[in-house]
Amino acid sequence: MDSHPPSRNSHNSENTALHYLSEYSDILIGTIFGVLAFYFHLTHSPYLAVFSAAVAIGAYSITVSEIAEILAERLDEPYASFVLTFSAVAVEIILLFMIVREGVHNPEALETVKGGIISAVIVDMNVLLGLAVFIGGLSYKEQEHNEDTSSTYTTILLVASSALLVPSILTYTEDSRTLFHASVMIAVLLMIFYIAIFIFQTRTHSHFFKATAKSRLFRIRKKRGEEEEEEEEDYLFDRLGNLWNFAAIFGFIFVIGLLAELFATDGMPIAREVGISTGLAGLIIAIIAVAPEIMTAIKAARDDEIQRVINIAMGASTVSIMLTVPILMGLAYINGIQLTLDFNAFQVGALILTIILAWKTTDDGETNYFEGISHLMFFIGYAIIATLYR
Repeated sequence: MDSHPPSRNSHNSENTALHYLSEYSDILIGTIFGVLAFYFHLTHSPYLAVFSAAVAIGAYSITVSEIAEILAERLDEPYASFVLTFSAVAVEIILLFMIVREGVHNPEALETVKGGIISAVIVDMNVLLGLAVFIGGLSYKEQEHNEDTSSTYTTILLVASSALLVPSILTYTEDSRTLFHASVMIAVLLMIFYIAIFIFQTRTHSHFFKATAKSRLFRIRKKRGEEEEEEEEDYLFDRLGNLWNFAAIFGFIFVIGLLAELFATDGMPIAREVGISTGLAGLIIAIIAVAPEIMTAIKAARDDEIQRVINIAMGASTVSIMLTVPILMGLAYINGIQLTLDFNAFQVGALILTIILAWKTTDDGETNYFEGISHLMFFIGYAIIATLYR
């Protein structure tokens, strides 16, 4: 009998299936592990439930990041970076709020939240910025960005971190009400400061946060030299309009919120049982929340878009302090929990040193791989101390 070769249609269907599997693998992984997380939770397998929830949150966060990146490409700076940073910070706020709710039964949960707030900035400014600058520096000897961007952001972050010192100093007073009132005042002050910054970024000095002409021309020459033909986009979210993409982001964030509640409910007892320090627990939460942003930043650095990396890293750090803190305090108060801003000396010290390091490595408008290594070394040192600090 004659053997018949596989039909062209069968090859096409296989290629189509593999294509869709590749394009939507993050959604598939998130769905599978999300279902497993709830199954393990209901069957009282907390370790497997926490692991599955963490994987699902990470996978769905990648989807949120990809949709946000599509929206960012359609918008001009600084709005493009706003979409990326706000989508990631929303995940961070949800994760930390679910931990806050555990504070009703476990006071250590609030210390984990404080560690998570500081760790989010540490991860953004050292892991995200460090990895992107390092990988970008391997491809390009030097990468240029608008020096006004880093100068403005480091000034903002230094002022904000100094404000957090106020309630931290008041921990030495005997009146706990004074500490809470000071924390509320600082939170309100940070919110007002952020409104002023938002106007500065979007209205009066938006040019401070855009790529310089020189670096933009370099990218254009690079793209022309490669002479790559762009493929027609068939990714679902590329075909959707902006409103539908925003709706999709909110939908995925809602699912992440459900998984975050499970992660917190089963995760806090495990952390207590295993003896994980509150600093390390906060660091783990920060890495889960920031991971998709890191991937976006690395991709931008490879494309010589270091300006976007600076905007994402420093913009997310700014939002993490100035919006996450007031929002978490408000949500905690609504739930009958007093969240104070008495960060320990290690956390505040690491925060201020991170900002100083970022100022020194970005103030001249150029980055190279050694500066990326410097940030990564700082983070490793922070992670070691956070693991051991009690």
